[in-house]
Amino acid sequence: MDDENIDIEDYPTLLQVGRFARLIPHTNWFRNVGEPLSPAIRQKARAYLDALGFPGADIAQILDWDEAAATMETNDWNSPWWEAEEQLLAGLAMSAQEMLDPDALRVALTHVNTQASEYITEALLTTADLWGIHDDELIRAAAGTAIHSCYQAALMIAAGEEEDHPFALKFQLFEEGWWPLGVVGNTFNIF
Repeated sequence: MDDENIDIEDYPTLLQVGRFARLIPHTNWFRNVGEPLSPAIRQKARAYLDALGFPGADIAQILDWDEAAATMETNDWNSPWWEAEEQLLAGLAMSAQEMLDPDALRVALTHVNTQASEYITEALLTTADLWGIHDDELIRAAAGTAIHSCYQAALMIAAGEEEDHPFALKFQLFEEGWWPLGVVGNTFNIF
């Protein structure tokens, strides 16, 4: 498709995705890892779990990078939690593709991924340095989950979903400086 033929004004949700991308550099990624979970963060986590279909899951705080690494190693990426997120993502992709020009959607999502990759990796390296963390695999895992959350949130915005969508709620946890590690068994782990 010829980009000159795309009138972004015809796609208001893509304008919102552009605004979202501009917020990524101004987010304090991973700033609260290791801090005690506040009641407000527990409430956001509960809202995310409820919206995703896991109302009975417990919320557990991960206290340090070693525990985060161990949690990431025990995550079952074919778990009901992972499956629920993947089904939501597939549904959003279908909805967004039905209502938007596919090339315009691809450009917008690529822009979000580029912004997220650059700024999240930079912020994470700073945070890891402050903690004395030199585990490249763990740093890549943390960056990957945050970048993926940006993609999920951008696709949710592009599809015209509301702010109470599970991906919006999950992104808010990252936005507040936390690292939601996922649901293992019946426990939602947050660092």
